Amino acid sequence: MSEFRNMLPQLDGGPFLTDAGLETDLIFNHGIEIPEFAAHTLLDDPAGRAAMTHYFRGFLELARLTRSGFILDCATWKAHRHWAADLGVGPEGLRRANEEAVRFAVELRHQYAQRNMPVVISAQIGPKGDAYAPDGKISAAEAEDYHAEQLHWLAATEVDMVSAMTHTQSSEAIGIARAAKAAGLPIVISFTVETDGHLPTGESLKSAIETVDATTGSIPAYYMINCAHPDHFADVLIDEPWLRRIRGLRCNASRKSHAELDESEHLDCGDPLELGEQYRMLISQMPWINVLGGCCGSDLRHVTAIVDAVSEECANSGGQRWRQRAIAAAG
Repeated sequence: MSEFRNMLPQLDGGPFLTDAGLETDLIFNHGIEIPEFAAHTLLDDPAGRAAMTHYFRGFLELARLTRSGFILDCATWKAHRHWAADLGVGPEGLRRANEEAVRFAVELRHQYAQRNMPVVISAQIGPKGDAYAPDGKISAAEAEDYHAEQLHWLAATEVDMVSAMTHTQSSEAIGIARAAKAAGLPIVISFTVETDGHLPTGESLKSAIETVDATTGSIPAYYMINCAHPDHFADVLIDEPWLRRIRGLRCNASRKSHAELDESEHLDCGDPLELGEQYRMLISQMPWINVLGGCCGSDLRHVTAIVDAVSEECANSGGQRWRQRAIAAAG
């Protein structure tokens, strides 16, 4: 049974952390192969499962040391039908993958959750198609029908919420939001943007958020931005009502475009301290943001630098500083 499905604690405004770039960290920093960039495949292998456990424990320990809540994402981003052929599995295999990813997260929650450290289990839902280069426009109706399958599987698990990560168009976000509501699951929509601050389809971030809210009656619990460097979107953040719907940031460490990242053979991990300072500047502009993590190219070093830099902006953190000792504590 889910713990927070009916009342997400991050909506109260306290600080919450997430992890960083799971796939890029394991592939480039630890030499672990991930078929088709689908992290759920690691759970079937003892070595892969151990690597994922070690990875998440570092972030959970950071949250514990900083008295923050934690959004624990399930590795379900590609565990849906679009990728079935590439992964060599059928619907039943995908269903089991979703269930196992949630079980894995719940086991970790049991090890770390405390009264003052809520751990929210969130299942990631990727777009239908390439998150870097959309295959084409998907209608809201088509998206609702498509994503309903995975959401139906997840609704029967202990997951607290779902996060539509790295989405590229408002029409698909509308459909997945409606499907999540029908399944009884709270949903967060996280858009990605190109270097000009617009979605890969050319739609502005403002238009995407306003369109989804207007069309769905504001179904999403909140919005996030992920898989983009702060330099790519800082200039489009205008203090208007739509901006206050953004509650979380999971930025790339690299300034490279999606196309450049897709072709890169080496990891660009950027500068963790610089990224932390950029987060601090964003939080000073949007003090209501309380969900912080990373995306491609980032790891525990980056998230540690981020929370250290923004500690003075997070009123509910008690002024406590975040330090590199979290990394040592993670082993």
